Amino acid sequence: MNRAATPAAPLEAWVDGVGLLGPGLADWPQASAVLRGQTAYAPQKTVLPVPQALHAAERRRAAAVVKLTLAVGLEAARSAGMDPAQLATVFTSSGGDSHNCHAICAALASDDRLISPTRFHNSVHNAASGYWGIATGAMAPSAVLCAHDGSFAAGLLEALAQVALAQAPVLLLAYDSDYPEPLHAVRPIPDSLGVALALSPRPGPRSLARIAIDAAAPCSDAPADTLRLPELEALRQAIPSARALPLLHALAHHAAGPLRLDYLPGQTLAVSVAPC
Repeated sequence: MNRAATPAAPLEAWVDGVGLLGPGLADWPQASAVLRGQTAYAPQKTVLPVPQALHAAERRRAAAVVKLTLAVGLEAARSAGMDPAQLATVFTSSGGDSHNCHAICAALASDDRLISPTRFHNSVHNAASGYWGIATGAMAPSAVLCAHDGSFAAGLLEALAQVALAQAPVLLLAYDSDYPEPLHAVRPIPDSLGVALALSPRPGPRSLARIAIDAAAPCSDAPADTLRLPELEALRQAIPSARALPLLHALAHHAAGPLRLDYLPGQTLAVSVAPC
């Protein structure tokens, strides 16, 4: 006897904390005011804070992406009231440490082709995840992803799947940094931008919204959502991790409804948002 297939449960989580740092976006409280239109957006170069969570030796070796992910990850964990040392993490980036990549390419193109150990260990795609573990003492699992311009959506999908399977909080960190010339000519990311979401399997007193993805049909061929403010829309298109801005816009406005986020070519990730 044939039985109807049981519908797949949605992949869902509650956003308990947000971290954000990018051009003209100093942190989540300031950025949320910009997204709501309460504060004018003033474009300016991203200022990366000194990573005080690292000891002096590691601090000297910390690259831009390490400073960026520590800043947004710790902001999200603090606002969620979560211990960063206990959080499983998902790191996602379109290219990892772009400045280190440039420096290694420059060295290999020179007469002195020796690569410093610091450059080498910062060249791996999970370098930011490793420094996160050093800074926070985290021993929880950490996944590191890359999906070119769809890296934020890929990371969000992975993080929601982990929350659903483990029924435990997960910290999502999406980040990108600019490439110096000549790489900038073919990968023109203008600046650094990082986003972090502290996701929980159940609603709590600090929850901002429930986000969910239909596990049976996570993707759509509908176009991605855009932003009305031209400067922020330009940012969304220019920096892969800024593809998160429509979701952050919904969180800032406590808005409900469907969203389409840039994912793979010809596809968007279909996300539903419901404020708490």
